[in-house]
Amino acid sequence: MDLPIHAYFQGKIVPYADAHVGVATHGLNYGTAAFGGLRGYWNEARQSLFVFRPHDHFRRLLNSAKILCMDIGETPESLTQITLDLLRADGYRRDVYIRPLVYKASEGIGVRLHDLEDAITIFALPFNGYMKNDSGAHVTVSSWRRVDDNTIPARGKISGAYASSALVKTDAARAGFDEALLLDQAGHVVEGSAMNVFMVRDGVLITPPITDNILEGITRRSIIELARAELGLTVLERSIDRSEVFICDEFFMTGTAAQVAAVTKVDYRPVGAGVMGPITAQLRTLFDDIVRGKNPRYAQWITAV
Repeated sequence: MDLPIHAYFQGKIVPYADAHVGVATHGLNYGTAAFGGLRGYWNEARQSLFVFRPHDHFRRLLNSAKILCMDIGETPESLTQITLDLLRADGYRRDVYIRPLVYKASEGIGVRLHDLEDAITIFALPFNGYMKNDSGAHVTVSSWRRVDDNTIPARGKISGAYASSALVKTDAARAGFDEALLLDQAGHVVEGSAMNVFMVRDGVLITPPITDNILEGITRRSIIELARAELGLTVLERSIDRSEVFICDEFFMTGTAAQVAAVTKVDYRPVGAGVMGPITAQLRTLFDDIVRGKNPRYAQWITAV
């Protein structure tokens, strides 16, 4: 993987090699950090890089920071401007992934959130696909459970919580699967290792509600809006039973990195006809056109670099 060229670090854009923290940094030792993930999409015809819904992503990042008792003195607007300045310095003419990270920057030992220095860094790097088989993924139901909001706040992208996601992803990959589905403590399907989930049953699009220990996904919210406005679908936000996944017509996952990834097999059982379904395919095409600046109806969702 290519390394970033620059990073926003300690209040300015610096060469990536100059952005470093000490090994005693609180966020590194205790997971007292939160991150975001944004995508920049290159449009060759327009010779422009577009960032997808930056204000929404930074609003969520600041909410995650608030949960961790952080105040970095920034707004969604100021963070968007910093990101645009960073990307202009980088000069990428290809798709990129953008990673903002807020973290407890004090160095030392002691578990707490108060009386610590808060900091933010942002970097970007070239990025293509997240899942190799995103048009026909074979997934398994993980033996690990989704973290509960009363344990580690699930609606925030809290860095420490992703140790759970790493366990889930590695176990699935080593067993030969592309991804995994996570159940909550009640046995409902709630997420992938780091993605929101959707299923189609009898023409209705169904996704778990944000009160089922899921991340409040920006891509998830976008897909719900597109399904209703562009495809005329009924969208239900309700809990999903494990066995429903085996008998649904279509199943897909969404996320900043994954975008819209079709699932065609769950624990060796085909989903629907065992190929990407028509609703998933339509949503993938719609989403891809929007993020690349090819759909003027959703121009407010993208910001040109």
